[in-house]
Amino acid sequence: MCGAGLGPRLRLYAVRPGRAGSGRHDDRSTRGVTVRHRDRVPPQVWESVLPALLLLNVVTTYPARELPVAAALTAALGLPLVWRRRAPLAVFACVLAAAFVQWLADVQLTADIALLVALYTAAAHTGRRGALLAAAIVEGGAVLACLRWAPDGAFLTPFVALSAMVVAAAVLGVNVQTGRAYLAAVQERAGRLALHQEQQERLAVAEERARITREMHDIVTHNLSVMVALTDAAVYAQHRSPDRATAAMLQISETGRQALTDMRRSLGVLQADEPDAERHPLPGIAQLEALADQMAAAGLPTGLEVRGGHAHVPATAQLTVYRLVQEALTNTLKHTPAGTRATVLVDCSAGSVGVEVTDSGPRPALPATAPSGHGIPGMRERAAAYGGTLRAGPLPGGGWGVRTRLLLGSAGTGAA
Repeated sequence: MCGAGLGPRLRLYAVRPGRAGSGRHDDRSTRGVTVRHRDRVPPQVWESVLPALLLLNVVTTYPARELPVAAALTAALGLPLVWRRRAPLAVFACVLAAAFVQWLADVQLTADIALLVALYTAAAHTGRRGALLAAAIVEGGAVLACLRWAPDGAFLTPFVALSAMVVAAAVLGVNVQTGRAYLAAVQERAGRLALHQEQQERLAVAEERARITREMHDIVTHNLSVMVALTDAAVYAQHRSPDRATAAMLQISETGRQALTDMRRSLGVLQADEPDAERHPLPGIAQLEALADQMAAAGLPTGLEVRGGHAHVPATAQLTVYRLVQEALTNTLKHTPAGTRATVLVDCSAGSVGVEVTDSGPRPALPATAPSGHGIPGMRERAAAYGGTLRAGPLPGGGWGVRTRLLLGSAGTGAA
C-alpha cells in the first residue's frame, strides 16, 4: 500500500557510477542487497514508525502538566496502527473510540492523523459500501471536531479541509482495493490461460501420439502381411520356379526398405534430402498403382481405377486416401482365402475424393469395438478428419466393401 500516514517507506538508491568498468553490475547488486535487507525487517517495525513519531511529537511539544493525558490519548490513537494490516476493521474501531474519548476530553492532538490512516486501511480492505460507511463516520467526527475547536466564525474553512482529507483517504483506500482486486483477477486469468495452454499442449501431444500409433500400425501391418505372403510364395516356388522365388525375395527386400522409410518419416527422423526420401516419396494417389502391384505380387490381384485428376488434392488428403486403401487391402489379404480379387476405385472431384475398395472373398465381420487407431476404427478416424463417414461391411452379392468420401474443405491436422 502507499499514501500519506502509512508509515515511512525507506528506499535506498545507490549512486549510479560512471559508464566505465562494471558500474551497472555494482548498482544492481547494491539494490538487490537493499531489497533483501528490507524484506528481512518485520512489517510491524515499519508500522510502528508513525506511532513512535506521534509520541515523540507529544513528548517534545506538550508541557509536563498536560503530557500524561496527551501521551495516553496519542498512544491510544497511534499504537493500534501497528496491527492495521492484520485487523483493519478492529484497528479502525479502536482508533475511532480513542478519537471519541479525545473529543470528550477536549484535547487537540496531531495524532488525529491516525484516524485518516485507519480510514484508508479500512477502505483498502473492504468493499465500497464499507469504505463509504467508514468515511461517513469519520466525516461525522470531523463535524464534531469543527463544532468544538473551530474559531468563532471560521467553521467552513476547517470543515472543508478536514472533509477533503477524509474523502482523499477513503478514495485512496478504495483505489488500492480496486487495484488489488484487478491484479488478483489478472493473475487468476493468467493462471487459467496457463492451465488452458498446458491442456492444449497435452492434447497436441496425445493427438501426435495417436497419429504416430495409427501410422505405425498401418505401415507395420501392411508391410509385414505383404512380406509374409511373399515369403510363403518364395518358399513354395524355390524349387519349381527359382526365378519367381528370386523375384519374390527382391520384392520382400523392397517392401522392407519401403517400411523402414515410412517408419522413419512417421517418426520425423527422415530428412528430405536423404536418398531414401527421394526413392520413396510420401505416399499418395499416384502410388496406388505401385500398391496394387505389390498386393498382386503378394497373392491378391488388385484392380485400380482413378477417375478425375488428383493434382488439386492436398498431400495430406492423398496420404489419407493411400492409407485407407492400404488398410482395406491389407485386411483383405489377411482375412480372405486364395483366389480372392480386389478392386479399388478412387473418384476425384473438385471438392471431394471418393474411395471404394471391394473384394470377392468371404470374410467374417471384424469386431466393431476394436481399439482406437487400429483396423476399421482407425480408418473411420482418418475419414472423419475430412468430414467423411466410412462404411465397411459385407456386400449383397458376396465379398466385402469399404466406402467413404473425403471433403477437401474439412481437412484436419490429424488427418494424415
